[in-house]
Amino acid sequence: MQNKEFGKLLEMRTKKFAISIIRLSSDLPQNVEGKVIRNQITKSGTSIGANYREANRSRSKPDFGNKISICESESSETGYWLEIIDEMNWVEKQKIDPVQNESNELLAIFTSIGKNLKH
Repeated sequence: MQNKEFGKLLEMRTKKFAISIIRLSSDLPQNVEGKVIRNQITKSGTSIGANYREANRSRSKPDFGNKISICESESSETGYWLEIIDEMNWVEKQKIDPVQNESNELLAIFTSIGKNLKH
C-alpha cells in the first residue's frame, strides 16, 4: 500500500472513530461528572483525526512529526477516558469495547509512525 493511500484510509478511519466517540459520549450520564468526561473525551477523540488531517498537509517533516505526536497523545488520552467510562459502568460493554479496541489500535499506529520518523 502506498503512503498516500494509507494516509487517506487512516484519515477516514480517524473520522469514523471521532463519530463513534461523539455517539458514545451522548450515552454518558447527565450529571456533573458525566458532563466533564463527555467534554474531555469528545475533545481528545475528535482531535486525533483533525490533527492527522493536518499532518497530511504539513509543510515539513518536523511539522508532520509534531502533528503525529499530537495524534499519539490524544489517542492515549482518549484511551484513558474510555477506561474511566468503562470502569464507571456508564456505557454497556458491547458499545464501549469496539471503541476501546479501535482506540488502542490508533494509539499503536501513531506510536509506530512516530518511532519510524525518528529513524
